[in-house]
Amino acid sequence: MLPARHSTPLLAAALWLGSCTTPSPVAPSSAVAVPPPNVVLLMTDDQGWADLGFRGHPRLKTPNLDEMARRGVRLDRFYAASPVCSPTRASVLTGRHPERMGIGGANSGHLPAQEHTLAEELRAAGYTTGHFGKWHLGTMTTEVKDSNRGRPGATQHFSPPWEHGFDACFSTEAKVPTLDPMVTPPREHGGVARDLVPGGPYGTAYWTGPGERVTEGLEGDDSALIMDRALDFMGAAAAEGRPFLAVVWLHAPHLPVVADPDRARRFADLPLQQRHFLACLEAVDDNVGRLRQRLRELGVADDTLVWFTSDNGPEGQPDSGLGSTGPFTGRKRSLREGGVRVPGIVEWPARLAPAVTSVVAGTVDTLPTVLSAAGLPLPEATLDGVDLGPVLRGESADRGRGMGFRHKGAEAWTRGRWKIHRKGDRPFTLHDLEADPGEEHDLASQRPGLVTELQRELAAWSATFGVPSGPEAR
Repeated sequence: MLPARHSTPLLAAALWLGSCTTPSPVAPSSAVAVPPPNVVLLMTDDQGWADLGFRGHPRLKTPNLDEMARRGVRLDRFYAASPVCSPTRASVLTGRHPERMGIGGANSGHLPAQEHTLAEELRAAGYTTGHFGKWHLGTMTTEVKDSNRGRPGATQHFSPPWEHGFDACFSTEAKVPTLDPMVTPPREHGGVARDLVPGGPYGTAYWTGPGERVTEGLEGDDSALIMDRALDFMGAAAAEGRPFLAVVWLHAPHLPVVADPDRARRFADLPLQQRHFLACLEAVDDNVGRLRQRLRELGVADDTLVWFTSDNGPEGQPDSGLGSTGPFTGRKRSLREGGVRVPGIVEWPARLAPAVTSVVAGTVDTLPTVLSAAGLPLPEATLDGVDLGPVLRGESADRGRGMGFRHKGAEAWTRGRWKIHRKGDRPFTLHDLEADPGEEHDLASQRPGLVTELQRELAAWSATFGVPSGPEAR
């Protein structure tokens, strides 16, 4: 039996779905129960907006993601909450801008215990929950040296997934090599610290629970190793007839980027890191295909919401070949479009018709959208995200409010086709993203009234930072 505060998820889910073209609308008085969806949240690490076959990439083949985009809802203006990884991950699980939680950058802060996470909310409603892959929202141990911040006796940032609502884990604190993840690759693959010896231990472990470090079965493609565990978890949940949340956060294609030699050989004419970068992304696509096939085999594909995105734009300089932002300026660590506009695809076969939308949406919208789809109330917290249900169902062409960004002294605000941006105390620039996706032409002097209007919206949003979270702040 479901807990009392979540006593009507099936009816609420029916209402969320009532305007879908398939199946027929369900009236509130209907006896037909609409099951809450299973949820799979897929995230890559440092994949650019245009690192996909359907974006016209000249070399990359991603047939499974291409099919998912054709059959699902393609979100062409989907944004990471931050241009770096840890903050974006926090936004997915909480629906809140990461700076509200003190997570301003990678290896900065941790997910606080008082935050209401998506996993906690769904678990309270009867879901089984699992996290697989890169966590990067706190350390995993206080007993041994591990990854970036795990140390004996270091408790300040200890915040593992099992303390935030996850029943099952196969999780690392931070990055690992994308092939043979426990082994340090040659330095030319990037991301290898000076104190690491190629061929020796990489120093970051997979953990499945308190003090439970994985020591076997960690050879081969890292994306496949993560997906293996996630698919086992989904299979067990389906066998029990329980709805599941699977958060699958892949390390690929983050440095150190290493691919299977046979796969990398297809790109032999390219420089080494670029060769392995593209091969890693094709491995990601293969594993997305494995996921979608397994959901069909389990008989749950129609009732599973799968959401694919990346945590931020690509690493390196534009001429590095490590990721494509398409027409956009900026990359990882920048609030320009290339740093925060990322792939966005939502597939829910039984409930969402294929569509393409340019409505502004982002990772902060994940929690409210999923909870609404499951028929559950939102947590008592100041949320920056909105329920994208009307957009996904094709009922609305407007998010309903603008979206703000803050990172390392830079700030931006986007609403509709317009965006303002500045670093530090510099004047705001204004860009028409429909006419000028590359943000090359500053229109601030031509539209001072619009700049003032958007600046006021940004200021009003920024003023809510530091306000206590809870019913009084809603």
